Amino acid sequence: MGFTGQCRCGRVHLQLRTETLAPLYACHCLDCQRWSGSAFALHMLCSAQAVDVSGDTLSYSHAHDGQISTQYACGTCFTRLFNETTAAPGMRVVRAGVLDGAERLTPMAHIWVARKQSWVSLPEGIAQWPQSPTPEAFASALSEQTLTSTPPPAALD
Repeated sequence: MGFTGQCRCGRVHLQLRTETLAPLYACHCLDCQRWSGSAFALHMLCSAQAVDVSGDTLSYSHAHDGQISTQYACGTCFTRLFNETTAAPGMRVVRAGVLDGAERLTPMAHIWVARKQSWVSLPEGIAQWPQSPTPEAFASALSEQTLTSTPPPAALD
C-alpha cells in the first residue's frame, strides 16, 4: 500500500510507502508563508525511507536557529515537494498539497500560530502552539488526535 503525489508539471513523483498517512499539520511561520506564497503550509512528517522520489529535483539549504533545512523542489516547475532538517534526522517533511487526494485531508495540529494571519480562524480542540513544540509534545498531541479522530481513507486515489 502507498500514497502518491506529484509536482505541478508531473515530472517528479512521490510514493509514500506506508499503510497510513502521517498526521497532517499546518505551519504558520514566516518561512512557510513566504515559500508557499500563502497563509500557511501543510506538512506531514514521514520517515525518509518511506518517501520515494522519482524525477529531477533541485535543492536549497539554509541555516536557521542552529538547524539546517534542505528544501527539495521540481527542477522544472519549482513545486516544493519536501524538506529534510537536522531538527528531525531521518525524516522528510512532505508538502501535503502535492499528494493525490490532498483535498480530503484535515490538519490535526497548527504550529507557529503566533505568526498566523489574523483572518485565519483555527478550529477548537485542535492542538496548536505559538512556535514550534518540543518533539515530545508534538508527538503526544498528534497521537491523541489520531486516537480520537476518524482514520484517513485507505487510499487517496
